[in-house]
Amino acid sequence: MTVANERPFPPGKGPGVRLHTRMLGLDVGERRIGVAVSDGSLAVPLTIVEHRTRAAGIERVAAIAREQQAALVVVGLPLLESGAEGEQARRTRRFGDAVARRIDAPVVYHDERYTTVRAAAAVGAPAARRHPRVRIDDHAAAMILQSYIDAGGGPT
Repeated sequence: MTVANERPFPPGKGPGVRLHTRMLGLDVGERRIGVAVSDGSLAVPLTIVEHRTRAAGIERVAAIAREQQAALVVVGLPLLESGAEGEQARRTRRFGDAVARRIDAPVVYHDERYTTVRAAAAVGAPAARRHPRVRIDDHAAAMILQSYIDAGGGPT
């Protein structure tokens, strides 16, 4: 489901994407960014971007979006239990907005609540926070992107 009052495409960013058009999904964290890719029907994990600075993460994600020729980037938005946006959601929006300024594709936000827990369960791994050697960020990104597609936010 898209976040309430979220427009599918930012103003001036085009009419939409078509089937078999590359889409990226992002699970943005403080130190890692999970990246997934889709042709508009099935999302799969692509990579995990480790970064020391926010700027480095933004530049690497923008480069991946260009390399993949992404027509749409879906950023997981970590909403609070109530559905409201907290500080982490605001940081994530700033990150996504910065990526959007560096690529020629729209960036949209999608509710990501519980994706890390679901991704850990899906790969049979313990929660990443308790076991830092387990990296599931790219799987969480795939779940965010697949959820967006399944909710009808995919290609038109």
